[in-house]
Amino acid sequence: MILLIPLSLLTISCSSQPDTQVDEAASNKLRITFWSPFSGGDGQFMAELIQQYNNENQDHVKIDQINNNSGDYYTKLSTAIVTEEAPDIAIVHSAKYSQYAPAGFLTDLNTLALEAGVNWQDFNQTILKSTVADEKHLGIPLDTHLEVMYYNKTWLKQAGLLDEKEKPILMNGEDGFLQFLQKIRENVPSSITPLAEPNVRIDSFWLWYSFYNQMNVDGGRFYTDDEKEAAIDNASALQSLNFVNSLYTQRLIIPNINDSVQTFGKGNAAVLITGVWATGTFEKIPDLNFGVTKIPQIYDHPAAWGDSHTFSLPYHEKPDKKKQIAALKFANWVAAHGASWAKAGHIPAVKQAVQSPEFQSLKYRPDYASAADDVKYFPNHPRQGKMNEEIVREFEKMMVGQSTPQEVLRNAQRIINTNIQIQQNSAPD
Repeated sequence: MILLIPLSLLTISCSSQPDTQVDEAASNKLRITFWSPFSGGDGQFMAELIQQYNNENQDHVKIDQINNNSGDYYTKLSTAIVTEEAPDIAIVHSAKYSQYAPAGFLTDLNTLALEAGVNWQDFNQTILKSTVADEKHLGIPLDTHLEVMYYNKTWLKQAGLLDEKEKPILMNGEDGFLQFLQKIRENVPSSITPLAEPNVRIDSFWLWYSFYNQMNVDGGRFYTDDEKEAAIDNASALQSLNFVNSLYTQRLIIPNINDSVQTFGKGNAAVLITGVWATGTFEKIPDLNFGVTKIPQIYDHPAAWGDSHTFSLPYHEKPDKKKQIAALKFANWVAAHGASWAKAGHIPAVKQAVQSPEFQSLKYRPDYASAADDVKYFPNHPRQGKMNEEIVREFEKMMVGQSTPQEVLRNAQRIINTNIQIQQNSAPD
């Protein structure tokens, strides 16, 4: 006997099994929440990397990126950690470790990273060092973003300061850089600033810190060796600050520049010293004929202020180890694909990523990649960020002629000592 079965039932029967399999696969897939402060071009590059990773690992893991406003990112992240609402993994700048590590906000990765297949020898050791506190690895470094020098080839050529390889003709030392900028001023229109730096915000502080760290004696020194007192008011700090101030007082930086990146992008500056993140912006400007190189060596050895994006595991009272391992595997994969991330302008932390044909074929980035060995991070003090904010305000007074470099350092000494005292009083017995 032939049994007749309605077509509608056949359809249900045939389609139900694959749906069940899909549901089971979805339920077994680990979902990893990832917070970042990226916006603009770098946000796009990270999104592309995440999509690639998800496609390659679609059977067992999915990374869900939540992009936050950079302005209040750390306020939100700190609150989320305290309230047990933190993501599985998050971008944390190296500069934040001095605050987050003592607070217990970051997970010790020493054992977890090994289980996830992370090899610390793969990373640039200068960059890696910024992610270690009390011999604990607290993050997987993704990059370093540091100060570099952008130059307008049209203006430098007009000033006779561009060689046959289209590199700046620039001698080391204070006099070398001053003569370079003075020659630019003599040979370009008066509306063009030889050097673009704003007289507000942190830019001049970064510039001073870069040059200060180039000195053999007391280079970059903020504190005494025991970190119980300020030591910033010293001869080397004063010499480098006097030099930075002279760039403003000699009008080698045209006054009242509010947005130095925009000034350079519009062709109104011959030289700009700022972070590598501007590379992606400038290369999108069709008529901007520019190059980029390491910042000038003014003193004894190369050095430049910098920071790093790192992948860290925020503290959870009851961590899910399976998710932790999966998150670190993702982070390690992205770091290894640093050549793709370098499109945002940053220098990859993984050495092989820098050496890869993909990175070396990029424009501009290989010209400053070796600066990763010279990067200088701010000191590792829990209140360093607060100190920097207060010292920057002293710099702003100097740049508009309301105080001298000596007064800036004297006030910085006081600011540091006050914050040290606050930290000591708030520390548990």
